[in-house]
Amino acid sequence: MTVKPFVAALALVVGASVATAYAQQASPSNTGAAAQMPPSAPIPISDYVIGPEDMLQITVWKNESLSRALPVRPDGKISLPLLHDVQAAGLTPMQLQEKLATALGEFMPNPEVSVTVTDVRSYRVSVLGEVQRPGVLQLKSDTTVLEAIALAGGFRDFASPGKIMILRKNGDGQAQKIPFNYNRVVKDNRGEGNVTLKSGDVVVVP
Repeated sequence: MTVKPFVAALALVVGASVATAYAQQASPSNTGAAAQMPPSAPIPISDYVIGPEDMLQITVWKNESLSRALPVRPDGKISLPLLHDVQAAGLTPMQLQEKLATALGEFMPNPEVSVTVTDVRSYRVSVLGEVQRPGVLQLKSDTTVLEAIALAGGFRDFASPGKIMILRKNGDGQAQKIPFNYNRVVKDNRGEGNVTLKSGDVVVVP
């Protein structure tokens, strides 16, 4: 498949979603480096899983000394007065909120805590192989395989879109291979099978 037919087909499926995707691809001269994005608005997604380098706003009602904006450290923890190191990565904002409220309950009566993800920095996927700009994408919102391929510039002339493989680690750290047939997904007008990528996924285009 050549690049021009690919662009036309992809535009029908992805449409405006690609144009508004909150991501930026690595440039050809910086292949393998994460593309950088400006800070995003607060993330209201309740099931978002916090990861290292995400920016959080911790607010404790009527307690400015405990309320602060801070990053999640590479080890997945945050540092707060009274509580010291608290594991944040792997939890949703609601779960972290409940965890902090319970811990602070040992020092004050009925603390009210809110947690907001103000900047998503941990959501990264890689697109490798026969695409125009292989490398790492730093994303800001849910992104599908079709969108990731578009952000990587589309296929090269001799790519095999029907044999794409998504490499993903499961909860036990074991590698999982998910086959993805681009031709079949594009042909399906309902977009079924267009996999939403998880942080750490690697999309390999042979």
